[in-house]
Amino acid sequence: MADLFPDSTHVREVGLKEAEDPAVWEYAKQQSFMIVSKDADFHQRSFVFGFPPKVVWVRLGNCTTAEVEQVIRKDFESIKVFAEDEEAAFLILM
Repeated sequence: MADLFPDSTHVREVGLKEAEDPAVWEYAKQQSFMIVSKDADFHQRSFVFGFPPKVVWVRLGNCTTAEVEQVIRKDFESIKVFAEDEEAAFLILM
């Protein structure tokens, strides 16, 4: 996904693969990252704590990494608009 989001990273690349959601949330907040996840917990956190960080919830159920990538690529423009919207906190992709 580096061709679309060159500054993105994965939790495993920053030592957070096994981290609890609050640690991932704080890291994203401190680094000005957006969280992209299939985990509904981040959706709930977004409502409770607001943003930053912004959250993109990929609602696909059981699927492959390639299927998640396909949805993200398909919705690139929506994600870009969402990222630039100063008032938007949450985006659902399906």
